[in-house]
Amino acid sequence: MSTTENEPPWERQLLEKVAFAALREQRAKRRWGIFFKLAGLSYLVAVLVMVVDWGGSEQLADARHTAVIHLHGTIEAQGEASAQNINNALEEAFADKRTAGVILRVNSPGGSPVQAGIVHDEIRRLRTKHPQIPLYAVVEDVCASGGYYIAAAADKIFVDKASIVGSIGVLMDAFGFTGTMEKLGIERRLLTAGDNKGFLDPFSPQDAKQKAHAQVLLREIHEQFIDVVRRGRGDRLKDTPELFSGLMWTGSQSVGLGLADGLGTVGSVARDVIKADRIVEFTIRENIAERFARRFRADSTEGVVGSLLGAGRLMFR
Repeated sequence: MSTTENEPPWERQLLEKVAFAALREQRAKRRWGIFFKLAGLSYLVAVLVMVVDWGGSEQLADARHTAVIHLHGTIEAQGEASAQNINNALEEAFADKRTAGVILRVNSPGGSPVQAGIVHDEIRRLRTKHPQIPLYAVVEDVCASGGYYIAAAADKIFVDKASIVGSIGVLMDAFGFTGTMEKLGIERRLLTAGDNKGFLDPFSPQDAKQKAHAQVLLREIHEQFIDVVRRGRGDRLKDTPELFSGLMWTGSQSVGLGLADGLGTVGSVARDVIKADRIVEFTIRENIAERFARRFRADSTEGVVGSLLGAGRLMFR
């Protein structure tokens, strides 16, 4: 092979090609590295924006506002709609000197009677402490059982015509596995200290005396529920025997029964009733880490096996 005087040797050409290829590869790696770093930073900023409560100029302004608190999902001690979360938000909303009125935005099927009772009592306390600040419940999809127990403490209840309202009752749910155990040849060996320590055990035949005692518990809590509703709604309630039977009604029907006062949304109540259409959120939001930790604790203490072995939970559902 021959080369001209001006043409570099082939070895040099090859080395130059390799060097240029390596240089291009390094540049490409740097560009992709910068891209992924920027993408990661953007993702981190987005997470911080969603997770962190930055406050903002909205709450720093001097204008009167309507405070809104969400009551969403099942009412339970370890849930987002816990009495602690709701009551802390209520306390903050009523303490704000710019709050013209409070709206409890309800979308809940019910839950723990104890948690619902704690929120109900706190609303009544705050209304007594701050008589100049009204509190209205605005129902979206569902305001049933424990959700309605809380809403009954409001000055007025507003609904959508298609909302589901009511279910004023109490239940205790469990399972019975005695038939299945007989078919599988499984023998239940339950040792207790106390005749009723295995109260409503799902793996033992149902005991008539224990069932009767459970009904006494349910009736007493139901009477507490009825008393709360009568005290909160007063003469607005229509006298009908099915009102406290556990049935549910549409929003339009609930207005006719006196369970609600009229149709309305968060926006319309803030604008037309409270007369402060500027809305400020006071709902306590859990960040991702808190939500995961709460869910982990709940799963650890109330797992599937624990639920099956329990005698059943009292629920406003």
